[in-house]
Amino acid sequence: MGDQPSPPLRTSLRRASRLMEAAGAHTGGAPAGQLAREAGLAPDSANRLLHVLAEDGYLTRLEDGGYVVGGMLDRLRTVSRSEGALAGVRPALAALRDEMSAAAYLTFYQDGEIRVAEIVDGPKAPSVDLWVGFEDAGHATALGKCVLRELDEGARGEYLSRHLLGDLTPRTITRREELVRQLEALSTPSVMDREEYTLGTVCIAVPVYNGDTLGALGVSFRADRMYRTTQLRESLLSSAARVSRGLSFTL
Repeated sequence: MGDQPSPPLRTSLRRASRLMEAAGAHTGGAPAGQLAREAGLAPDSANRLLHVLAEDGYLTRLEDGGYVVGGMLDRLRTVSRSEGALAGVRPALAALRDEMSAAAYLTFYQDGEIRVAEIVDGPKAPSVDLWVGFEDAGHATALGKCVLRELDEGARGEYLSRHLLGDLTPRTITRREELVRQLEALSTPSVMDREEYTLGTVCIAVPVYNGDTLGALGVSFRADRMYRTTQLRESLLSSAARVSRGLSFTL
């Protein structure tokens, strides 16, 4: 078992929790004295805790001296929801990995960047060495290119204007016009990178959605297994539908 909080710490945590609950009941804010009474705390003790909670962003002190719930709680709720959503789709990623004997990846387009949300690999399905972060390699990965293909012209152009198309391998597409031309010429939702991120490895990806958030589901495999791409596409599309449903159910 892990270490348990000491009695003084537990007491402080309970008091802080009661203060945040009291503040949460007043959307327009409430003064320290009122929050202390509602939380059943002595004024001096409440003031000390309110100061700490405001410093850490759990509460916000208004110009009139009142307190309201701060932005940190919203961020924690968002993280909790995201983790819950990922927990709900990990079995689908693991099933895809086991079926294809290939590492499975899930990425999302968030705040203008393509970010890895989850990687499910194993001894028989090792993941790619992410020697260049996905935020700087969207043009060279199937997952990144899949997202870029699904973006509208304005969002795609804005992304490409902020990212250098680095030359990661001799196969990497480094000209913006060529990248866009290839993406727009695709007739299926699946996108591949053929040793464009790292030599010897191929990746294929298809789009997924978490509510209004765009993402991509993909697998990586050795380049000498290219003959399996048709089977991989079919399995990916089926898995992507399961993942999108799983994400929507946990929103």
